[in-house]
Amino acid sequence: MGRGGGGAQGGSAVKLRVLHVITMLELGGAQRNTLDTVRQLDRQRFTLGLACGLGGELYPEGASLPDTDFFPIPHLRREVRPLSDWRAFGELRAAIRAFSPHIVHTHSSKAGVLGRLSAWCEGVPIIIHSVHGFGFGPHQWLPVRAAFMAAEKLVATMTTAFIAVSRENLETGVQLGLFPRERVTVIRSGIDLRAFSQAADGQAVREELAIPPEAPVVLQVSCFKPQKAPERFVELSARLAPVLPEARFLLVGDGELRERLERLRQKWGLEQRLHFLGWRRDVPRLLRAANVVTLTSRFEGLPRVLVEARCAGVAVVAMAVDGVVEVVVDGVNGFLVPPGDVATMAEKVALLLANPELARALGEAGKQGLEEFSVERMVADQEALYLKLWGQRVGS
Repeated sequence: MGRGGGGAQGGSAVKLRVLHVITMLELGGAQRNTLDTVRQLDRQRFTLGLACGLGGELYPEGASLPDTDFFPIPHLRREVRPLSDWRAFGELRAAIRAFSPHIVHTHSSKAGVLGRLSAWCEGVPIIIHSVHGFGFGPHQWLPVRAAFMAAEKLVATMTTAFIAVSRENLETGVQLGLFPRERVTVIRSGIDLRAFSQAADGQAVREELAIPPEAPVVLQVSCFKPQKAPERFVELSARLAPVLPEARFLLVGDGELRERLERLRQKWGLEQRLHFLGWRRDVPRLLRAANVVTLTSRFEGLPRVLVEARCAGVAVVAMAVDGVVEVVVDGVNGFLVPPGDVATMAEKVALLLANPELARALGEAGKQGLEEFSVERMVADQEALYLKLWGQRVGS
């Protein structure tokens, strides 16, 4: 069993030691999912640890989680850098030896590969990986994509069980041969439904940004990285600005594409209409200030921001990729458009802004059926999976 055995002698009486591993604690769905899970797992049943790379907007929160052993991994970074990756591998193995977990649960691509490999080398009894979308796609150079897939297939052989946040990710992973169907479970990425359904109105946000009370607002919340394709939102703003002279466009987030986005904004003369707000911690208020929420991603796991928008009662228009289609039902609680089709997205947004009653009806419909997306449901399902896997192990 190795050091990872943790001295356990039986099933139900054991307080399981669970170490979560994630690459970086930036503002994002996978990161929020991980922190919410670690914070809310039952301390009567589980002892928790968290390992991650340095930095990120959520790093201070992760480092200060109560009743949680925290392990900073200085060389763990998103980029592929062989020397740093080798050092991160050693740091992860040291953290696992120090914590002696029964379960290592990894998130994100880099931590998913290095974390599972480290756990396997240290003899951890149960290794789980959550798929929050895949770290490769058709936008990548083929040899790079092939290398990422090969790494995923290698560590899959070391993985006890997988969690997919969407059925689409489950089916994609099975089709690509990344994991067998019998070892994967769908557990939605959950949010605090009350925080978004009971948020204050957005008037203060409009005042902060000098947006007139009656001006239409189109909002997108996403990292400035290729997966989210935020340049499409800038193009969307450029298409809508001439026909909606009062409209304002809010892009929340930051990242590697910021300079490019700023150049595009200047090119299309949108400096007074398109606001880059950086990272914000008041997303519920921002949603309440918006008339329409968009998502322009190239690929997704389960887009939490669309769940949040639905919970806040805001109509959504999103590109129909991966788990998006499991959150938005076209024409029922929002609109779906073909991936990359900014022109059709602009038409749908303009339709909603010209028809407030339609936007209101879609927003109200979006509030229904959100129970499976609650953070309480997510944590309970993960607890049940941990206990089930441990029971199978000690009973075998």
